Amino acid sequence: MSTDQHQTDDQQTAGAEAAGSSVPTPGQVAPGPAVPTRSVPSALASTAPSAPVPPSSVEPTDVAEAARFARVSEDGHVTLLDGDEEHLVGQVPDAPSEEALAYFVRKYDDVRAQMALFEQRIAAGAPSQELTKTLAQLTETVAARQMVGDMAALRARLAAAETLLGDYRTAEAEARQAAQAEQLAAREAIVAEAETYASTPAERMPWKEASRRMTELFEHWKAAQKSGPRLAKSTEDALWKRFRTARTTFDKTRRAHFSKLDARSAEAKQVKERLIARAEELQNSTDWGVTAGKYRDLMAEWKAAPRASRKEDDALWARFRAAQDVFFSARKQANAQIDREFAANLKVKEQILADGQKLLPFTDVTAGRRALNELRGRWAEAGKVPRGDIRRMEDRFRRLEDALKEAEQEHWRRTDPETKARTNSALTQLEETIAGLEADLEAARAKGDEKKIAAAQEALEARLQWKKTLEASASELR
Repeated sequence: MSTDQHQTDDQQTAGAEAAGSSVPTPGQVAPGPAVPTRSVPSALASTAPSAPVPPSSVEPTDVAEAARFARVSEDGHVTLLDGDEEHLVGQVPDAPSEEALAYFVRKYDDVRAQMALFEQRIAAGAPSQELTKTLAQLTETVAARQMVGDMAALRARLAAAETLLGDYRTAEAEARQAAQAEQLAAREAIVAEAETYASTPAERMPWKEASRRMTELFEHWKAAQKSGPRLAKSTEDALWKRFRTARTTFDKTRRAHFSKLDARSAEAKQVKERLIARAEELQNSTDWGVTAGKYRDLMAEWKAAPRASRKEDDALWARFRAAQDVFFSARKQANAQIDREFAANLKVKEQILADGQKLLPFTDVTAGRRALNELRGRWAEAGKVPRGDIRRMEDRFRRLEDALKEAEQEHWRRTDPETKARTNSALTQLEETIAGLEADLEAARAKGDEKKIAAAQEALEARLQWKKTLEASASELR
């Protein structure tokens, strides 16, 4: 190996060390590139080293021991003894043989350190693509044999690393498939829920909750797409098409629903604005009875009118109610004034009713009629009473009139000539019948006919009882 070649190797080594690559020295192995933290697939738990060896802890090969695998010529040529093969690895001119040997032993230790780092990265869960590239570089380096050491042991370790990487790739593929299945299930759930909202009729849709949830579903979709494993493009596109269609349908339904509500609200607002205008026209009326009836009609129309939005409907109702309040407040004040004026009339009518109670019961209908007519005149002259007392007072006076009417009907019943005549005629006929029954009874007794005796006696007793009743009625009519 020439001096120029030796210098070139030194320059490459120095450049690699400056760049932070893993070019070891006998006492130290430079760290490799940063490896993303990943969990080790469970399938590799038995194959990954239980305690990876940091590159810095690789023990340097003893040069004297390594001399078994090399021969150094006087001119500095170093030959690797690889089993039965000899392989010229290079020349270190103008250097002791031990120093020339140590140079190539360090290259051997560098590969050992890189293998240790490779095993450590497998245990840390580095991406298999990067590990495959690293292993290919190590394989190429070992095959070049530009080093001195136990190459058989190095190749055996390399073969073990290849096996370990194969198992690692298999486990990584299984983990990736499981993650993709989980991702697919999550995306399917998002799409299914969105489609449920999209298919719900507008009148049964809880719009506030549904709108919030649809926004959340879209955020979940973006988060899954960003952080989760990628799905097959065809699957991804099909799911997105369904999700996008569901969101579009939901948005169209929502816009149509609220547009319809807005139209109804506008119509309701117009109807109720007209009712408010009519209510405001009546609010200053003093025609209390007629206007109160009109307000009742307006209220019925208001209840039958369509509803606007809650906020607008509340505002419209406040205006409608305010117009009514103006009228009914004025009517209440007017009635209160009238009641105050009629309070004295109430006392007069209370006295009239007290005088009427003294006439009860009416025994002389003629005198009673005359007295009650006098009370009616006083009642009319007394005038109106407060509104709250009208019905009570009228009912009490009506009871006096009813008492006189009953007395008159009873008097007429007792003095009616036709009634007397009918009663006397019935009494005469009954007496004749009784006389006949008495004769029948005597005849039956004379014959000793018990059956006829019992029948005649029963008929006679019934007619005698009836006669007593007629005689009592006749006495009342005298």
